[in-house]
Amino acid sequence: MSNPDVPRRAFLRGVTAATALSYSRVFGANDRVQLGLIGCGERGRSDMGKFIKAGNTDVVALCDIYGAQTDRAKQDAANARSFTDHRALLALKDVDVALIAVPDHWHAATATDALNAGKDVYVEKPLTLKIEEGPIIVKAARLNNRICQVGMQQRSGKHYLEAKQLYMDTGKLGKITLARTWWHGNSYHLRKAPASLQTQPANLDWAHFLGPLKWRDWDPQQYWNWRAYLDFGGGQVTDLFTHWIDVVHMFMGQDNPISAAAAGGVYHYKDGRTAPDTINVLLEYPSQFTATFEATLAPGVTGAAVELCGTQGRLWIDRSRYEFHPLGRNAQATVVQASSDLDLDHVQNFLECVRSRQLPNGDVLIGHRSAQASHLGNLSYVQKRRIDFDPVREEILPF
Repeated sequence: MSNPDVPRRAFLRGVTAATALSYSRVFGANDRVQLGLIGCGERGRSDMGKFIKAGNTDVVALCDIYGAQTDRAKQDAANARSFTDHRALLALKDVDVALIAVPDHWHAATATDALNAGKDVYVEKPLTLKIEEGPIIVKAARLNNRICQVGMQQRSGKHYLEAKQLYMDTGKLGKITLARTWWHGNSYHLRKAPASLQTQPANLDWAHFLGPLKWRDWDPQQYWNWRAYLDFGGGQVTDLFTHWIDVVHMFMGQDNPISAAAAGGVYHYKDGRTAPDTINVLLEYPSQFTATFEATLAPGVTGAAVELCGTQGRLWIDRSRYEFHPLGRNAQATVVQASSDLDLDHVQNFLECVRSRQLPNGDVLIGHRSAQASHLGNLSYVQKRRIDFDPVREEILPF
């Protein structure tokens, strides 16, 4: 920011309202988007598949620090060039879009490099590993006039948008005082490294994988199940709560809390992980409501949803359906099933915006705010204290 006296929130709001985005390439109706995938793991390949299914997209480049992952991606992108360093991929002039699905500790550097290289970006959530990284990425997107979509696919889900329009925008819930969220039994945080990784493969660049982190010798679990380690990501809070708190932000029209408190720990899985296997987060917002998140990996409970509780009823929603329960003991609930693929909806919205130059549903600023709310919860957990937050200046208040 050029003027340190301008509050961060005001600066970001100002650039969001900037004039129409410019772009060096104008897409015709039949022009194909040239895509480079950075991070060819399971999620990256899944995202790439959605881009291919959306149509009018050619995958021309692949990048990963592990050759086996690149080889798997090549099964669906046989003609793509392969790289081990994302900067070499970004130097390709024929790449229009960078699809970023690297571990969280590489999100900020990779996304910023891509934006500064003039690429539009689709980056998996959470946008950041650290709270201070968000404004840097937002600024890079705005100053370079790039489209940047964060992978919070609920923003494009048709039943999410319908529920918001029917029950939130109309005020049918009355005054909402509590937003409850939970996500139990997410098995992805319990992955075990396969036998093939017990010895470091010759075509896996462990030093590059670590990147800015302090050195440690090859550890197959930290590579394969990096979400279980706070050096690489924010555990269940940033991986899962970021999705749900973004739904709360979307429905409530508020995206910066004023305080955060959290408690939890590694209560069951004594396997060397540093991210808690059980966690509770409580956020408070300026318009007098709280948002909670609870999650455990311990066996015995599964399920994930958001529930907004108001004075006139409650709205329950997950990725498969929504339910509206009006006030009253015998009141009839309304249940609506999801009718589309959230991931594909989100990719299609992004591709439409690459052509129209309009801000996408999961714009980078939105992604920053939802990651920021999650980070506040993790900071409270790590520091074992309540975190007070200035929602205007986006600053943590002194202890």
